[in-house]
Amino acid sequence: MADARPEHVPVLVEPILRLLDPHPGQTVFDGTVGLGGHAAAILPRVLPGGQYIGVDLDDAMLAIARERLGPQDAGVLRLFKANYADFPVCLQEAGTEAVDLMLLDLGVNSAQLEDPSRGFSFERDGPLDMRFDRDAPETALDLVNRLSERELADLFYQFGQEGASRKIARKICEYRRNARIRSTSLLARAVEAAFTGSRGARRGRLHPATRVFQALRVAINHELDNLETFLAKAPDFLRPGGRLAVISFHSLEDGLVKRFLREMRSAGTFRELTKRPVVAAEEERRRNPRSRSAKLRVAERL
Repeated sequence: MADARPEHVPVLVEPILRLLDPHPGQTVFDGTVGLGGHAAAILPRVLPGGQYIGVDLDDAMLAIARERLGPQDAGVLRLFKANYADFPVCLQEAGTEAVDLMLLDLGVNSAQLEDPSRGFSFERDGPLDMRFDRDAPETALDLVNRLSERELADLFYQFGQEGASRKIARKICEYRRNARIRSTSLLARAVEAAFTGSRGARRGRLHPATRVFQALRVAINHELDNLETFLAKAPDFLRPGGRLAVISFHSLEDGLVKRFLREMRSAGTFRELTKRPVVAAEEERRRNPRSRSAKLRVAERL
């Protein structure tokens, strides 16, 4: 894990700093602190007098974030192992009832993707895990081998927007008849086998397993449910004039955020600062290819 730390590059840092506009004395809630990349840029700007409250489900990520951010005066930096959907409990423990700035970066970070033992990537052979919280009871291995063909197809279609979901689910079930699918490479091979002889089935540069892995990760970690829960609670804990920023990486997440902000704007609760999502500039895309799918939306509490 330590080897992955130098390669971690937070996305959209400049737009985040410009649109959140952190300044001394403010309190920040970071619901996906990860390796502390955004925190390292924001925390100095709320000092002196500010507070940074960060949560993450991954113990290893939190340990690296603590090291990266260094020692702080008592109460300035509070990091918790928690789901961002449960953030009110963390705010209470940190001694605050509301915050000035909220940030979610919904991407899987580089260290998690590049660690084969986490099972997030089909590019590295490892166990089918995909849990952000390694104490959670269910893994991707459980889903892949337990769900029926129809349930797998529905999952791939709903959470991965995979048009060939039924064909893929059928092939996975064929593979399961021989033995449980235990590894990322075996699952990727099963998906690839569904497209053997179908040259027109895949266009562009997407690997056939991309949407399948996304769907499993979203399902295992209840990502869309957590995002909906967080957004529903956020207005009650954001001070007037405070700002909310969400970085999403696929259309399901961005659609949820877009609809929420539209509803809040109609209700007179938020003012959108980004009429369209902010995306990475070409220079950042070249430097960090994973930033290409990032979309940032920011709104101000009225």
